[in-house]
Order: sequence, then structure tokens, then C-alpha cells
Amino acid sequence: MRIGKKDFDFDRKSYVMGILNVTPDSFSDGGSHMDTDRALTHALKMIEDGAAIIDVGGESTRPGYEEVPVQEEIERVVPVIRALKKNTDAVVSLDTCKHQVARAGIEAGADMINDIWGLRRDQGEMAGLIARTGLPCCLMHNRESIFKENHAGKPESGREESDREGDGFLGIFCKEMEESLRIAERAGIHRDRIILDPGIGFGKSYEQNLLMMKNLMIMNQWKCPILLGTSRKSMIGISLDLPVHEREEGTLATTVIGRMAGASIFRVHNVKANVRALKMTDAIAAC
Repeated sequence: MRIGKKDFDFDRKSYVMGILNVTPDSFSDGGSHMDTDRALTHALKMIEDGAAIIDVGGESTRPGYEEVPVQEEIERVVPVIRALKKNTDAVVSLDTCKHQVARAGIEAGADMINDIWGLRRDQGEMAGLIARTGLPCCLMHNRESIFKENHAGKPESGREESDREGDGFLGIFCKEMEESLRIAERAGIHRDRIILDPGIGFGKSYEQNLLMMKNLMIMNQWKCPILLGTSRKSMIGISLDLPVHEREEGTLATTVIGRMAGASIFRVHNVKANVRALKMTDAIAAC
């Protein structure tokens, strides 16, 4: 797949996508890179550490986040995208589900769109924009939350949903992922321009996130590159009973498991550690 000016061999290689949140409230690094200079400095470090793609986001998607007005999100991301395109040769991804923000980001130089709602959040405007530009897109599985948060901020059990007779959680997941693909097809987005993301941590209970990781190989049926974003997420925090900044080992475990299951793009905070873990994993797999 060609993204920007670079070719990616997702069938044979793994790649790291560095997270660049230009937000005051992201769960892991909120406020750290709010001005363009700091954002650029952090991006340059991630590129030095081996990031092949920089994913710029102007709206936090942490649990309980408040939606950012379109113009404010544009004002956050556009200067950073322009700075990245001027000062680096990195592929720039824009993390947004708003077609107005996507349009402004593309005009600023974004090379791909990373939509956490998998084209299912509007009336086709995002899908139409992506089809017209021909840019690659990542379509993530997401849904309105199927669980309630308790007072500790941890998701309650989702066993009723995941154990329900009939399709079960994985069947529901596949149907909803296929709906995103149908929207893309109807809009004219070519399948070879699509990356899929299982959406770990989005609209899923703790148990369902683990189940999704265990069964990640079911995503290979669509023959699209798979992006995995587990970095420092609550699934790891709950499993290990650790705060956000002590979840690196858990993140690395999911990266290795994801690679062995067929994922080829890994959206992470700690680029260097994940690049090394993937290099080791790929060396073993190539034997």
C-alpha cells in the first residue's frame, strides 16, 4: 500500500505508528504536546526511534471525553500537520471522525485518515471525502458503550453481551466491521486503500477486549492490513492493576501477540520499545 510518498509492505513487515496527541485531556499524555514546537519535537523523537507513521489527534477519545468543536479541533491539528510535512518525511495520519477536520487536515498535507468510528458516525460525508481524495483510511470498530462505568472508572462485566446465544460478541463485531466496509464500498473507496482496527478499548467490556485480542485472527478474513492500538489502555491496567504510565510491559505483550495474529501496524506511545519487540518477533517468525 502506498501512503503519502512511501510504500508499505504490510504482508511481510510490521510498522509502528507513533501517537501524537495535541489535546489537553488524553488519558496518557494529555497536555504534553499542545503547542506546535513541542509536538514537532516529540514527533522527531518518535521518528528517530523508528516510527513509520505519526498519528496526529486533536480530540481525546478517553472514556468520558467531551467532544471538541470542529473549528477548535482544526486549529489544534492543522499547524502540527503542516510542521510535520515541512520538517520531516514521515507519513502523517490524522485521527478524526469529523469530515470537516479531515478535509482541513488533508489540505494541510495529511497522508491518511484514521477514523475511530469506521465511517459510521455521519451520513456518508467522511466516506465520500476519502473516496474523492483517494487517500488510505483506517476504519476502526466502535459502538456506543455496551457497559456502564462504575465509580472506580472500570468497565463492568460484559458477560451478558458476550455470552448471549446467537451471534455472540465476535459475531456482532464481524457484522459491524462489515458494515464499515460496505459504507466504504458504496462510497467508492477501494478495498486496497483500507486498513482495519479492532478498536480495543472502544465500546467493549474488559472481557470483550481480552476476547478480541485472543481472536484477533478473525480479522484476516477481510484481507486488509490490521492496525492494533492497545498502548497503555485500561484492558492492560485492569489485568495488571497498574496506572497508565506503568503499562509498557503489558503493551509489549499485546504487540507481540497482535503481530503473531497477523497485525502489521501498531499504534503506540513508546515507539522504541515496540520497534524492538516487533523486530524480535519478526526475526522468530521468519525462521
